[in-house]
Amino acid sequence: MRPLRFHWCAPRGDGNTKASEKDLANELNLDGMIDFVQEAEDLGLDSLLMGIGFHLPDPLPLIGALVRETRKVTFILAYRPGLMPPTLFAQVVNTISWMSGKRISLNIVAGISPEEQAYYGDYLQHDDRYRRTDEYLAILQRFWHGESPITHEGEHYRLSGAKLGLPYKDGDRPRLYLSGASQQAQENAVRWGDCWLRYGDTPEGIAAASRFVLDAGREVGIRMHVLARETRAEVLAEIKAMMANPDEQHRRNVREFVRHCDSEAVKTSFRLAEGAVDEWLSPVLWSGAVAYRGGPALCLAGSYEEVAKSLMQYKKAGVTEFIFSGWPTRGEMRRFCQHVVPLVRKLEANEGEHEEIALVI
Repeated sequence: MRPLRFHWCAPRGDGNTKASEKDLANELNLDGMIDFVQEAEDLGLDSLLMGIGFHLPDPLPLIGALVRETRKVTFILAYRPGLMPPTLFAQVVNTISWMSGKRISLNIVAGISPEEQAYYGDYLQHDDRYRRTDEYLAILQRFWHGESPITHEGEHYRLSGAKLGLPYKDGDRPRLYLSGASQQAQENAVRWGDCWLRYGDTPEGIAAASRFVLDAGREVGIRMHVLARETRAEVLAEIKAMMANPDEQHRRNVREFVRHCDSEAVKTSFRLAEGAVDEWLSPVLWSGAVAYRGGPALCLAGSYEEVAKSLMQYKKAGVTEFIFSGWPTRGEMRRFCQHVVPLVRKLEANEGEHEEIALVI
């Protein structure tokens, strides 16, 4: 019966205005980001996802700056095990926990593209990356459980008497989100994570895919987009305008990227989009932007009431958290928080009342 938790993906500037344009951050507007995260905090969002990728500024220094400009909102740091050894990574995360009052969570991503991994000198293939992630998380947990010194000899890491002077604040650890659609990803999420994070699907599809994770007592979160307006007619008009004059070269580039990608999550999202009827997987699940923006672009689109009711359907399927984006992302964040979230809270209150009645009966 816990209320749904809502997060947002923080842009590196003003964010995209259209679903059919490329997302390449060739400049950084820190003042604009500060203004964005402060509004997100005022709107009551739980967390802000700080994504990672060659096309983005690195999220670590940004979080270091943004935690000092906010007081309540948490930052979800997306990071890959191959970029930093576990001792140093634990040291960095522990430092941010003290800077922020523990307002940092982790989205550990094994990686989605051999080509991009190679940009950073990382040549491990899919299954090897997940084995490394498992080993990485095992070491991190030892640090956060207060073990010291740590000696480890594994397939990917070797540590000799490793120590850290600064623990995670209050002897705690960050909340862990584990991404990926493969069986290995789910097993890592069950072994080490608090929440398995995946791209969108219908509630029925999510329920079926999440059974292993839910049965193991872990939570499920969805990363997707949202487009909510007062009426469905406004939503359809917005989609039509947003998809006008699309960047077809960018679409071809994305298709080529996916062709070489080894991520089951990415490939599943594209298979769903390709199987949609006139770009709709359901009356409220639009897939038309996936070809231009990838897996996160599967979009919950409808009136405020339709979106709120759909979120409750996902909740019944076992989903407890959502990380949303929008086009343009700031305006959509504002509309979602002001118009959709209050409807969700009313539906959840009624859900609680019905549960109490059932218990009495």
